[in-house]
Amino acid sequence: MAVKIRLARAGAKKKPFYHVVVANCTSPRDGKFLEKIGTYNPLLATDASNRVAIDKDKATYWLSVGAQPTDKVAVFLKRMGLLSV
Repeated sequence: MAVKIRLARAGAKKKPFYHVVVANCTSPRDGKFLEKIGTYNPLLATDASNRVAIDKDKATYWLSVGAQPTDKVAVFLKRMGLLSV
């Protein structure tokens, strides 16, 4: 069973909001997930402190057991220092 760390869309039409979730790779984008580890709000300013909020402990655990982040989540994790180049 391959596990991915990815974004799940929430929010209203034209007002996106995403949950950073750990899910089985065969689950649909907004479907069943194993754990919610953070949020991402693209409508906030780029320098806003709460634009991306990811629990470092949970993210570190899932990366240690082999979860693969998607491209966008990998960018967030690199900025947090949890993922090497």
